[in-house]
Formats: sequence, structure tokens, C-alpha cells
Amino acid sequence: MSTRNNKVVGSVAGAAVILVAGYFGLDAVTGDDTDAGNGGGSSVGDTCAVSTLPDQADDVINSILDDGDFAHPDHDGKHFGNYEGLLPDEPGSYYREYTVSTPGLDHRGARRIVVGGGTDTDPDVWYYTADHYGSFCSIPDAED
Repeated sequence: MSTRNNKVVGSVAGAAVILVAGYFGLDAVTGDDTDAGNGGGSSVGDTCAVSTLPDQADDVINSILDDGDFAHPDHDGKHFGNYEGLLPDEPGSYYREYTVSTPGLDHRGARRIVVGGGTDTDPDVWYYTADHYGSFCSIPDAED
């Protein structure tokens, strides 16, 4: 392969790595996970302010607080089992999940808000996941 072809292949491969890293929330320069609306890292110690989440997450938070309508009533507000074990260990009925819609998808997608304890309209804890329970961040200002 010529030197020119090697440069083109290398450039394309480099661009692909940056795109994939960005998709998964990895800073391609430092290797750090980011919290900017993608669920942060795999530690529940990570936090994500409502302002860093997708607009649709804020809509779901407001619907929970207002006991409003949900996009997927057959699933939203139902039991979340924490089978991945990433959230604090609590009794089986503690956590409930809600779908955070992703524009352009014709299915539920991967984004969720998981709440725990309290009441239906006043949960004790709030979490967000952008990767279908692969990682979570807590939402400290969900009720502000």
C-alpha cells in the first residue's frame, strides 16, 4: 500500500475512534468519562445535574413530580430490579423506572430515569442512565 493510502486509512481510523469515543462519552484526549447527559461512569457516586441531561429527561422528572402522563404507561412507573447491582442494594420493590424518549426512535430506546423509595410523586432518590442500565448517575437537583 502506498504512503498516501496509509495516511488516508490512518485518518479514517482516527476519526472513527473519536466518533465512537464521543458516542460512549469518553474524552478521546484524556480517557475520562463525562457526565454531560450520557449517564456518567459506572459508579453511582457520579452526579448529573438536570441541566446536563437531555430535555426529555427534564420532561419525565416533571411528569413524575406532577403524577402526569407518561409516554409508555405499560412500562413507566413499574418495578426496576437493579439486577445489574449498580444502584445501592434495596428491597425488591424500592426502585421504579421511567422511559426518557430519544427523538427519532420508534421504540423506548436506552435512556431511563430510575427513582427509589418515597412516593410516586416524591421519590427519595433519582438516577439517570443513558445506556440501558450500564451506568448511572444520581440527579441531586431533580426536585429543585
